[in-house]
Amino acid sequence: MTEKKDTTPPEPEATAPVVETLSTTSTPQPPPTEAGEHIGEVIYTDGDSPVDDVDPYLVLEAMKDVIDPELGVNIVDLGLVYGVTTNGRHLHLDMTLTSPACPLTDAITDGIIIATEDLVDDVDINWVWLPPWGPERITEDGRDDLRALGFNI
Repeated sequence: MTEKKDTTPPEPEATAPVVETLSTTSTPQPPPTEAGEHIGEVIYTDGDSPVDDVDPYLVLEAMKDVIDPELGVNIVDLGLVYGVTTNGRHLHLDMTLTSPACPLTDAITDGIIIATEDLVDDVDINWVWLPPWGPERITEDGRDDLRALGFNI
């Protein structure tokens, strides 16, 4: 008796489609301040940038030179910075203001550009209104600064 040989072609192996993605990794976030809030979300990206990504924590430090003209405290310690993303020397910020009707948006924007000009080549600011800003977002350093200015906080 002759064995019958199986001549059916083998099933092709299943392969997943190849999708090219830009990977992002979140860095550990700073612990909440004593007042309980975070100072913005920091995200590194490792795209095809020709230069190393700028350290978002350096950006936050530089932005402490930007003082909110109405309250006299820097925008980082006021909790106005919700997110910092870098890609090479490009900076993207998610920020809010103490009020959506703030007349000094341009002054704050100009201050950010000047404060970060040694770190990045361009800045993109996404103004966000949710969640709304509130005094609970102010860091302990910001609270100390406000108290020194005579605010009862």
